[in-house]
Amino acid sequence: MPHYGRTTTHTQLRQATSYPYCLKTPLKPQYDGGIVVNPELSQGLTGWKGYGKARIRIGVADEDGNKYITAAATDLAASAHLNVSFHSFAQDFHLDKDMLYSFSAWLRVREGEAHIKARIQPKYSNVSIIIGRVEAREGCWSMLKGGFIVDVSGPATLYFESDLAIAEIWGDSISLQPFTYEEWRSHQNETIEKVRKTKVKLQVVDKMGRPVHNAKVSIKQIEPHFPVGTAITEHILNTTAYQNWFLPRFRYAVFSRDLKWQAVEKVRGVINYTVPDRLLEFVKEHKVKVRGHTILWENPDKLPPWVQNLTENSEYFQAAVNMRVESVVNRYKGQFIHWDVLNENMHFSFFEDKLGPDTLVNLFKKVHEIDPETTLFLNEYFTIEKALDKAASPPLYLKTIAELRQKGFSGTIGIGLQTHLTWLSLPYMRASLDVLASTKLPVWVTELDVSVYSPDRVWALDNAMREVHSHPTVQGMLVWGDWHPQPKGCWRMCFTDDNFKNLDTGDKLDKFLNEVKHGDGVHGTTDSNGYFEASLFHGEYEAHLENSKLGSERFLVLPTLEPQDPVILEVV
Repeated sequence: MPHYGRTTTHTQLRQATSYPYCLKTPLKPQYDGGIVVNPELSQGLTGWKGYGKARIRIGVADEDGNKYITAAATDLAASAHLNVSFHSFAQDFHLDKDMLYSFSAWLRVREGEAHIKARIQPKYSNVSIIIGRVEAREGCWSMLKGGFIVDVSGPATLYFESDLAIAEIWGDSISLQPFTYEEWRSHQNETIEKVRKTKVKLQVVDKMGRPVHNAKVSIKQIEPHFPVGTAITEHILNTTAYQNWFLPRFRYAVFSRDLKWQAVEKVRGVINYTVPDRLLEFVKEHKVKVRGHTILWENPDKLPPWVQNLTENSEYFQAAVNMRVESVVNRYKGQFIHWDVLNENMHFSFFEDKLGPDTLVNLFKKVHEIDPETTLFLNEYFTIEKALDKAASPPLYLKTIAELRQKGFSGTIGIGLQTHLTWLSLPYMRASLDVLASTKLPVWVTELDVSVYSPDRVWALDNAMREVHSHPTVQGMLVWGDWHPQPKGCWRMCFTDDNFKNLDTGDKLDKFLNEVKHGDGVHGTTDSNGYFEASLFHGEYEAHLENSKLGSERFLVLPTLEPQDPVILEVV
């Protein structure tokens, strides 16, 4: 393993979580540039080279003398004709397959706007890796934040690619920092201590108020603060074993398909809410909160066939859409914690193509008018899973949110991240969440699963759950284990067999849940002043004294910057 010359602190490991959109002057490079040679271009072009047929040079800002690197194709006409877009500045590295790499760069273009990708080209592969994306523009600097891992150690080249072949790319404060897996996990744990847990003091006193030392204290979590849930199907209603598996584990759920348009209105005008009504009754009985998924789905293949047949008559089509929205939202208003309004609207455009470019904002306004207390969500895939897909990448997600605001929607917008994994890049996932955190909006991971084709499925599930839980911006997480009887089975990932005995994925899920719920309890002994201190996940707890008829007390542990008052347990 190569030596990188210094130790990175956990504080440095999440630098620039507050993600600025566009600045007049770029900030300093993360991690002082890491292993990048000459990250701030203070040494001219040292360490840098042209990629493709690029002409590179050093620019100097008139206002403050800041130096930056620029790259443009040597033959702009040929580049435009051939649509060759990877003429850029570049740098060579030796990469290690046992490391995780965090990347960032400040970019702008000389004229107009351009979507820019950062890429890594391993020397011994014909396939480059997209490691991050940003929407760059003239006049200000935007931060591209990304990350990656490699399968094979060896030399590789960092370069940039624009969707505009004639774009002149400017760059500054470029950083590439490697971390070991041990460093990464250590940082996850440190962040969890800071953002998911609080230190709590309990004091045991007798009825005269005097401290009791050497008292054995036991603490049990009653209700967790961080929501973890799963997808459920109609089969839970009549399957006792399914209920017995689900109910002890979760207080949050989503109906995997039973609320969708194609499930409740297979024939035009014949609306049947029997199954979602029964599911809602079931979860309410057991005090389980539910996400409303989904009012509409942008993918035409996921709509009732009769809806597609209406598209030749825009008046009938609009009427059908209005009826669907009004019907489902009025029926369930105030009963869901979220609504997914137009599922996967960044990947598909079926409704916009038929109803116009303001369809999304009109839907958000209409749903908000009917159900103003429920948070309305966008819900997309391939936002934090991988950088290969542009459609719902973090910068495009930010752009969609900005367009909703510009067009007049003022209600709360939720960021839904489906998180359907085949392979896991922890650095890219963290970088993407950092970008989305800049919005200060609610962020939920809504459909986490790992494909059966994943080379290390259980490892990916475990590490994805931990990464999500450790990120300060994420407010909740649902895993997607939608069980159906054979031969249908689960969509991508089951946690149990058909007898509801855990599979290896279920065991890993249970281990995670046990940790975040303090499943084994928290136990300790009071000191000479009657105190016992514990670091507890946020939630509701009950404390009592072991092996005695002494007192018990319920208390809340909440996120706070101030120390909580001690919880007093009084001897009865």
